[in-house]
Amino acid sequence: MRIDDNKCIACGACLPVCPMAAITLEDVAVIDHDECVDCGVCSRSGLCPVNAFVQDESEWPRSLRSVFSDPTSTHAQTGVPGRGTEEMKTNDVTGVFKPGSIGIALEFGRPGIGTRFHDVDLVAQAMAKEGAQFRPENPVTFLMEDTATGKLREDVLNEKVLSAIIEFTVPIENLKSVLAILPNVSQQVQTVFSVECINVVEPDGSVPMDKILEDMGIARYPNGKTCLGLGRRPVEGDN
Repeated sequence: MRIDDNKCIACGACLPVCPMAAITLEDVAVIDHDECVDCGVCSRSGLCPVNAFVQDESEWPRSLRSVFSDPTSTHAQTGVPGRGTEEMKTNDVTGVFKPGSIGIALEFGRPGIGTRFHDVDLVAQAMAKEGAQFRPENPVTFLMEDTATGKLREDVLNEKVLSAIIEFTVPIENLKSVLAILPNVSQQVQTVFSVECINVVEPDGSVPMDKILEDMGIARYPNGKTCLGLGRRPVEGDN
């Protein structure tokens, strides 16, 4: 994103809407292009009275900023916009996560801080050492030069996006080691991330991960996102 200096009247209306606080006011409004994640919020807000914002076509690897930060942009590899994943919300109809395994999603960045892929890379490599099997349809997985190690391509590491997610499965017996290493690796990154876990409920209604979390002194908060999967075909064999 850039601002047309010939149009800008330095009114400052755009400053509050930038999620990354990447716009400052000098003689005209100025965008810090290193901090800008090309989310398009400034332009879509409609607050600029002279339509001074210009979205040029970005070359690789900067083009990643828009597809991970702008929900109106679509990943070429997945055909899904924004961060480009259903995460874990539709397992009731997709059956992606199986008994005996734990699905884990790590969500990096938030408005106000964002994330660079070198932080995602660091955590992904740490998770690979714990046996992570990265979800192939996740757009971050497409950026890995080696899914066995979790290593991302060197040319994308400094790109900044509003947020990104890595998703993977591990055997349930690996959950404790995964959760134990995350506090240490969190001290090495320059962003924030949240941790989400999913497993299939046992026939008696028990949740396999609960005992592991209890032993580690970790509270489970079940009242987050709920997706009914309405309009979707049930997984094969489902009644």
